Amino acid sequence: MELKDYRTSAHATWYCKYHVVFCPKYRHRILRGRLAVQVRDMIRQLCQWKGVDIEEGHVSSDHIHLCLVVPPKLALANLVGTVKGKTAIRLFQKVPKLRKRYWGQHFWARGYFVSTVGVDEETIKEYIRNQEMKEKQAEQLGMEL
Repeated sequence: MELKDYRTSAHATWYCKYHVVFCPKYRHRILRGRLAVQVRDMIRQLCQWKGVDIEEGHVSSDHIHLCLVVPPKLALANLVGTVKGKTAIRLFQKVPKLRKRYWGQHFWARGYFVSTVGVDEETIKEYIRNQEMKEKQAEQLGMEL
């Protein structure tokens, strides 16, 4: 990590990166094709709105990986809640047939995984980049991840 990696705001100098993973309710493999693109675009838009940078990201068919640079003024739990909540609302508006599978307007599973990114940043970014390749290999072998 170099000095140029640090960010500044009016009263703080910071370096806050997180690896975040969350999945659809029941871990259905639904995030494919146009739906995956819509979710990706929604997440990008919401992160931009909140002042969060996405350094790496991947939409797998049953989960989402993000490497985020989050300003310290934002609580990560609130950020994840906003992203999951707003994307769910928009998805139900744009794709009404989702309401049959995900009743009660709960598209995402309740929890999420988060880890701070530090010394192993490149390892985590590489892991996120290779998710699609690993998923395709597993599908070819007829295995579920």
